[in-house]
Amino acid sequence: MNVLDFVMVGSNDHQKAGDFYDAVFEPLKLKRILKTEKYLGYAHLSDLDKVQFYVTHPVNGEPATFGNGSQTTLLADTKEAVDKFYEVAISKGATDEGGPGVRKDGNYYAYVRDLDGNKIAAKSILT
Repeated sequence: MNVLDFVMVGSNDHQKAGDFYDAVFEPLKLKRILKTEKYLGYAHLSDLDKVQFYVTHPVNGEPATFGNGSQTTLLADTKEAVDKFYEVAISKGATDEGGPGVRKDGNYYAYVRDLDGNKIAAKSILT
């Protein structure tokens, strides 16, 4: 059983965040399916009725900030999808937090910080 329902990260600029995530999520097969004044919602192409990733303005009205020690890791079908995720993210203004490569657990990862400082990773399971 999957214990996660969805992930939510904060943003101070939905237009920029939407442009960023629309491009970055394409290799991971995530597509924006919702847009409101308060949030953007992304679903996997295999289940476009289920939002799994939200980008939101904080409910308390304060500026969005990233969590120190927080990370969201998304699964990719292939190493090439991880590479593309990283390449697109960096080209869209993300900050490098660890380029694509095999890590200690034997799987393939890439790490970036989005435009608001949220740490996002892509992972391809190799073992």
